[in-house]
Amino acid sequence: MTISMYSASVPVFKQILGSLSDLLDKAETHAVAKKIDPNALLQARLFPDMFPLTRQIMIAADFAKGACARLAGMEVPKYEDTEQSFAELRARIAKTVAFIDSLPRDQIDGSEERDITTSAGPNSKSFKGQTYLLQYALPQFFFHATTAYAILRHNGIEIGKKNFMGQY
Repeated sequence: MTISMYSASVPVFKQILGSLSDLLDKAETHAVAKKIDPNALLQARLFPDMFPLTRQIMIAADFAKGACARLAGMEVPKYEDTEQSFAELRARIAKTVAFIDSLPRDQIDGSEERDITTSAGPNSKSFKGQTYLLQYALPQFFFHATTAYAILRHNGIEIGKKNFMGQY
């Protein structure tokens, strides 16, 4: 039995994006209850050379929208990367989910052999669709989602594995 490219991507991205949005709710509630400046959490990082929470959320959303767009053979929408509040980050996640939902399933299914090229700065890498999804996009997405979770947990937000997993 095979699994479709759509089933291996869209529901997975949506599940974790939903949990990230819920984690941001919990972080904001925590900040208000403990009278913590929200920026202390939004700009928190696990180590000085790592991106802060805001950037981890942005990058996770970017990998979700980018992977789904590329698999569907469509242009990846560009986001401005200006989010600086919990509400703005949740809005970015919602915009990402709405974009993913707009992609036709039949354009993602069958993309196993689609040629996909990505670039980060001056470096580019080419993949076939299945390799791109399973060995590049999903690991990158989960790295940034997990790092966002770890930043919040490290800063005292009472969350656990169930919060990271979200609704499935």
